[in-house]
Amino acid sequence: MQYDDLVKPEVECNDKNCPYHGTLKVHGSRFEGMVVSAKSKRTAVVQWINFERLKKYDVYREKKTRVLAHNPDCISAKVNDRVVIYETRPLSRWKKFVIVRKI
Repeated sequence: MQYDDLVKPEVECNDKNCPYHGTLKVHGSRFEGMVVSAKSKRTAVVQWINFERLKKYDVYREKKTRVLAHNPDCISAKVNDRVVIYETRPLSRWKKFVIVRKI
């Protein structure tokens, strides 16, 4: 694979939607963010912050982006972990990203 972030973890898992031990392929966008919630099974809410410039007022505004990401058993990211996520095929109605590693 051409992605530098995809380093196989030591722990094995039986998840078919794992990019390492299953059949899920990653493509497209790469984001780094913080896990805000990991209450659901194999799902985590990842948030990152962008700054948008308001030209009229000559200030910057903070914009938060939150997405649902698949959290494989071999990675099992917890709250306040910094993670790298990649875009993938839709796994459910809202999940279109997968966590590939913790930072």
